[in-house]
Formats: sequence, structure tokens, C-alpha cells
Amino acid sequence: MSSPIRARSSAGQPIGLHQLACHIQAEVVGMNSCEDDQDRQVALRLLEIGFLPGESVRVIGHGVPGHDPLAVRIGHSTFALRRHEAALVQVCPLGDCAGVKA
Repeated sequence: MSSPIRARSSAGQPIGLHQLACHIQAEVVGMNSCEDDQDRQVALRLLEIGFLPGESVRVIGHGVPGHDPLAVRIGHSTFALRRHEAALVQVCPLGDCAGVKA
């Protein structure tokens, strides 16, 4: 992926949604640039279902085994995203916690 496209945020350094630890509140700041048509279609679908800059988001669970898919809560909706889909979404963790998985 190339450089991310994102809105300004005062919350800190953006990370991929797939890197966000469970139950850490974050704000969507944008989408990564996509290298192929398939990723562009996925990014467009994510925007259409509500992964828009400024929206509050958190990972609420992981699948077993391999932590795929991710259960992601945005607004009042919950979605299952594959890790490579979640990696397209750039977020900034909110609050004092860094929010990045080890």
C-alpha cells in the first residue's frame, strides 16, 4: 500500500484498524491508497457502510484461529472484516492509551 489518505486528527499517529487492540476506542481518519482494483472496491464498500473520517470505531473481538476475521463496531453496527480489509482503514486511538496490539 502506498501513503495513506486521511483527515487531520489531534488524537495521535494513525494506525491500521487491524493493529488496534480490542476494546480501544478510536476514530477513523481515512483510507490507505489502494494499489489494485480489488482493494479500491473494498475501500469504497467500507466507505459506503460507514467507515468515514470522524466516525468512532473499536475492535470488539477476533476470530479463532489466527485472529481472522475481526469483529468491528462502528456506530450502532457490527461488522466482520478480514484483516486485509481492516488494514485499509486508518484510525487514531483515542485517550491516553496507545491502543496498538503487541
